[in-house]
Amino acid sequence: MTNHTLGTATVSDEASFVAVMTLAFSADPAARWTWPDPGQYLRHFPDLVKALGGKALSHGGACHVDSYAGAAMWLPPGVGPDEDELADLLQRTGHGPVQKDLSALFEQMARYHPQEPHWFLPFIGVDPFRQGQGYGAALMRHALVPCDRDGALAYLESSNPRNIPFYERHGFELLGTIQAGTSPPIFPMLRKPRRTQA
Repeated sequence: MTNHTLGTATVSDEASFVAVMTLAFSADPAARWTWPDPGQYLRHFPDLVKALGGKALSHGGACHVDSYAGAAMWLPPGVGPDEDELADLLQRTGHGPVQKDLSALFEQMARYHPQEPHWFLPFIGVDPFRQGQGYGAALMRHALVPCDRDGALAYLESSNPRNIPFYERHGFELLGTIQAGTSPPIFPMLRKPRRTQA
């Protein structure tokens, strides 16, 4: 197994996180359904990263690997996305024909979120130039340590069906499928904590 160097990030690292996520999600089905025009995607996706995952940077839930080959943004228990900013962003900038479906999609997503305390993963991504080298697995293993240590649930919504096996290898279970109108399917997944060796 290759050794990777992981680091925790703060608000001062926001630009690097936004850059790697924008690259990593440039072919993501849900992101490009929301902003199919390349210019619109590049203009607005960075704001989505900040609204949905930005609080990870100020709450100790953001980590990166090997000089931002990849990064993950986890929101700890009790910390949620900036929902007002998120709704405003999507209403202002989302591709016109998908606006109605976007609202229905988020309503469905809210039904799957666990009610009990949990870690939520809005974003994990690897620079496409450096994918396939174990960076995603290193980020996931690192982030799941506190979940197992503290007996906490972990929850995510995969926007790409190709990533489901990756999450399953790390203990996540598929809860269902979320889909509204013309939207691509979104896959809510939950991981129960694993008992750690004393």
